[in-house]
Amino acid sequence: MAAGVVLAILTAWWLWSRRSPPASPIVRDAPVVAADALGGGPAGTRTALGGRLSAVFSRGPTPESWNDLEDALLAADVGVAATAAIVGRIRSASPGGAGELRAALREELLAVFAGRDRSLHLTGSPAVIVVVGVNGSGKTTTIAKLGALLERSGRSALLGAGDTFRAAAAEQLAAWAGRLGLEVVSGQPGADPASVAFDAFSAARARGKDVVVVDTAGRLHSKRNLMEELGKVIRVLQREAGGVDEVLLVLDGTSGQNALVQARVFTEAVGVTGLVISKLDGTARGGIAVAVEYELGLPVKYLGVGEGADDLLPFEAQAFVDALLGG
Repeated sequence: MAAGVVLAILTAWWLWSRRSPPASPIVRDAPVVAADALGGGPAGTRTALGGRLSAVFSRGPTPESWNDLEDALLAADVGVAATAAIVGRIRSASPGGAGELRAALREELLAVFAGRDRSLHLTGSPAVIVVVGVNGSGKTTTIAKLGALLERSGRSALLGAGDTFRAAAAEQLAAWAGRLGLEVVSGQPGADPASVAFDAFSAARARGKDVVVVDTAGRLHSKRNLMEELGKVIRVLQREAGGVDEVLLVLDGTSGQNALVQARVFTEAVGVTGLVISKLDGTARGGIAVAVEYELGLPVKYLGVGEGADDLLPFEAQAFVDALLGG
């Protein structure tokens, strides 16, 4: 079933991408998508949510349909609050049949994503992006992909290996950088992460780079001392660079509603400006994007959909919703 979500989302995304040319990852006035980015299932399969909803839509609005609709949305990690609000508004609209029910759900999901700025705002010289997240979220891989994406957009990028805690983290980032032709600044194992971040910023400025992307050690959001250490990294960069342009939180798309808790705590601690949802090539529960945007108002800016350097896609709401609904 997880493979089904992969191909269904890809198919909707690929069809949407053919309607307009790729946009810059900085100026987001058109969808940017990649064919086969989410491929991996047999042809004709549907997302887990889409498959469950097909039975609901076939019956139209009945008492049983409302319960099944709630169950389907909750199973897809849309979340309790968003599910209750969405289903409540659809019921109030009294859709007259299966077609109207599906259209109403589509519009409610799109409304959750409407009106958010998903651009990267990179005004510094160099601009500073700090990437944060819990252990195992795919943070370091995401940083390498982001660096490659920035380079493809015409902005030179330098990576800062600020995860000095995890064994081999700097080596992993350096290996990615070597494959992608990116420069990376590292520190010694156990070095002060804020010092490494400062060194990376200084190197980016000295070498005339447009953007520095700083990795940080993965940390449990429940560990206050580690969150305070992360805050120090942000404060040092704010002082030395005059500000941090973006703080991106990487959420594991397979982690369910725990991702919502992570987003809330990291935002309170370091002022998250946008989200990257990773590992969407292996889960049928992409509805976490709905939950975090509905409850926290944080924009999902990118989706991680594979292990390749090109497998970081700017988020496009209409294609994503159509894929969730099964095309």
